[in-house]
Amino acid sequence: MPTALSLFEKLSLWVSTNREVDGLWVGTVEDSPHPGLRRVEEALQLIKRTDRIQYARIIRHLRRIWVNIISNASACYRHSLNACVLDERFVVAETTTLERIAEAIVHEATHARLEAWGIHYDEKLRPRIEAICVRRELAFARRLSDDAQSEKLKRTADWVAANPDYFSNKNFYDRHYQGSIDALHFLGTPDWLVRVIVKLRPRRARNFSH
Repeated sequence: MPTALSLFEKLSLWVSTNREVDGLWVGTVEDSPHPGLRRVEEALQLIKRTDRIQYARIIRHLRRIWVNIISNASACYRHSLNACVLDERFVVAETTTLERIAEAIVHEATHARLEAWGIHYDEKLRPRIEAICVRRELAFARRLSDDAQSEKLKRTADWVAANPDYFSNKNFYDRHYQGSIDALHFLGTPDWLVRVIVKLRPRRARNFSH
């Protein structure tokens, strides 16, 4: 079950613009006109039209889909929120198609589904968990008849199996640390303040799944 929300998480959710889609909270921290929120809603409709079973799993196992800034991935599953969190930069990029957003949601919802079964994102299990999530993306891409993306996801699954060290705690922490700096720069944080935050912030990653 999701843990209690921190004060920061509660405030962040409170200031988010949000809507309800089939009982699922869908929100964003973007400024108006909230293009990311619209794209997520469209991606959900794509999933619903393409794979009703997968859509039902998303509604069942996720409580939220949230467009925000995350430090080291285009999307992640955040345990405390029971949420698929999508990076704003990924969602609104012109190069990101609705199909890719939909696949990211499918991937993160699979993390939530596995967690509901008692399979947690422990270091030793991460390569196997990621392989399962990528296979769900692959199954969805095939339903879209997207041969190029299907081949890419097959290669990704093979890469995950061949590179388990990528998911070690140390590598997670290092990517999160650098990603946090990049996110601060994206948000317009002055360089001097970034340096202060980096010095004060502990080098550890939050409880995210990718």
